Amino acid sequence: MSAAGGRHARPGGASRNGRGRGGEQFMVPRAEFRSYYGRPVIKEPVWKEPDVPAYLFFGGLAGASSVLAAVAQLTGRPRLARAAKAAGLGGISLSSLALVNDLGRPARFHHMLRVFKLSSPMSVGSWILSAYGPAAGTAALCDITGLLPAAGAAATAGAALLGPAVTTYTAVLLCDTAVPAWHEAHREMPYVFAGSAASAAGGFALLAAPPGEAEPARRLAILGSAVELTAKQFLERRLGPRAEPYQEGRAGALLRAGEILTAAGLAGAGLSRRSRAGSAVSGLALLAASALTRFGIFEAGRISARYPEYTIVPQRERLQARAARPGHGPAAGVYSGGMSRGR
Repeated sequence: MSAAGGRHARPGGASRNGRGRGGEQFMVPRAEFRSYYGRPVIKEPVWKEPDVPAYLFFGGLAGASSVLAAVAQLTGRPRLARAAKAAGLGGISLSSLALVNDLGRPARFHHMLRVFKLSSPMSVGSWILSAYGPAAGTAALCDITGLLPAAGAAATAGAALLGPAVTTYTAVLLCDTAVPAWHEAHREMPYVFAGSAASAAGGFALLAAPPGEAEPARRLAILGSAVELTAKQFLERRLGPRAEPYQEGRAGALLRAGEILTAAGLAGAGLSRRSRAGSAVSGLALLAASALTRFGIFEAGRISARYPEYTIVPQRERLQARAARPGHGPAAGVYSGGMSRGR
């Protein structure tokens, strides 16, 4: 029995019954991946649940809502604009509270602002939040109170410009770690996060705004859901067997539930253009779907860190690809056991 609790990697797409993709029976047993003293190869993330998934969800909702607020304001939909601005302020407030709670002390967030380092997603993200939060807050407060309309318009534009960065920098933050399920999905994850955030923002606006002004929210929800679901399909197809953490166990159940709710929310949004109750139900479904997606992705990362094969198989594939390049042989970093001296 391997240290992975009986789980085995399936290089080349081997299935659990020991057969390859073409149905041929393997003559040798599948590889088992062991680690010293039965411990994982890497440490599982120490980030807490529900703090970090909530931080991811509410931040995405806020950023996409600010973009929707600017569109609503430009197209003369004041009630939709107000709802989206309120979502921006409320979302970023809850996201920041969840982040600070996970950090343990508010001063730790302040300490991250002492430097600005482009190579650090956490550093860049801290500065993005510091700029976005006041802009989103000013936009919402000016709209609600009716004071300083020029300042409110400028703040709305500023929050809309920063909104896409707020929705996607957390995806970069996750994928910049050594956690296999996150790191291996770095190509598609920003699109998943952006699409999920747009779906949530559209869903909140369908819930809060009158149907007569909700058409931009409906279109944003449809576009976001399409981007999210398509990016997930590309992610799973490209990773192949390495996509198991996203498909099995609690993470798989959460993500499948999110997809079902997304489909239900989209169907309801398309059929309830004049119904306030129908729009509200669709909005709730889309919000729940976005939250489940964040929790599912977070859980998939935690699971992948526990089992050695999710770390070792991608390492070996990268080493084999590097060794196959012209001018790169075993001396280029592959030694006994097929492992490298550095990732």
